[in-house]
Amino acid sequence: MLINMKEMLAIANKNHFAVGAFNATESSLFRSVVEEAEAQDAPAIVQVAPGEFEFATKEFYTYVRERLAGSRVPFVLHLDHGKSVEQCMKAIQAGFTSVMLDGSELPYEENVSLTKEMSGLAHMVDVSVEGEIGTIGVMSNSEEGGVEHVTYTNPEDVVDFVTKTGVDCLAIAIGTAHGIYPKGFVPKLQLELLEKIQAVSPVPLVLHGGSNNPDEEIREACRIGIRKVNISSDFKYAFFKKVNQVIEETGGFIPAKVLNPGIEDAKQVIREKMELFGSLGKAGLYR
Repeated sequence: MLINMKEMLAIANKNHFAVGAFNATESSLFRSVVEEAEAQDAPAIVQVAPGEFEFATKEFYTYVRERLAGSRVPFVLHLDHGKSVEQCMKAIQAGFTSVMLDGSELPYEENVSLTKEMSGLAHMVDVSVEGEIGTIGVMSNSEEGGVEHVTYTNPEDVVDFVTKTGVDCLAIAIGTAHGIYPKGFVPKLQLELLEKIQAVSPVPLVLHGGSNNPDEEIREACRIGIRKVNISSDFKYAFFKKVNQVIEETGGFIPAKVLNPGIEDAKQVIREKMELFGSLGKAGLYR
């Protein structure tokens, strides 16, 4: 079942859980997400950043779209961190049901103008739009981008931004960063700030950089009102760590023998994240 982000998060919001958004750049990572979502009867979002989209090619996402549309579990196919209308339109033309126009590093009024333009175009073809105000940090091992110094989302800007742009969900900055945190680095989410934003936001809220944060902080963020959590580094790391281990131990190169153990380890991480978000067994709510 392939739906747009507005439909996905409306049900999540009504039933007080979050949906995991997993960056799947190639077939093994994609299989990990889809097969575990089906096994757990959990809704899920398959997403990619623009660089990942170009790497995989639009033809790959023809297969992805067909696989998702034929599933009994609800999925969204989403472009993460599109920086321009052109990048977002490429994804829409490839069959994506949701796009993010990330103008968070632009001056506020430019962000509003660009995001509004994208919303107008996307909504004409029933594609949802995610916007962002505030900036996400970045670690050296991330492909999603970000800035060295986080600018926290100002609750006073939320209603104005959503009203002017018409976005369907909003990514906020409350202290996360893209990528795996270095050893000894302890992130801390600004949960009091999240509560203030949640109190005024007209649309569901999105947490970027959800990998590698303390579980209880993520669980509490979902309880307060986060409805989409982006996960990329955590499950990719588990996959490639296992694949590398199998290659080193066996010297093997047969894909099924090398990649399947990686898929299984990635699935375990995905399952743990879905439990954290409260989405296990929630697919029935969409049928």
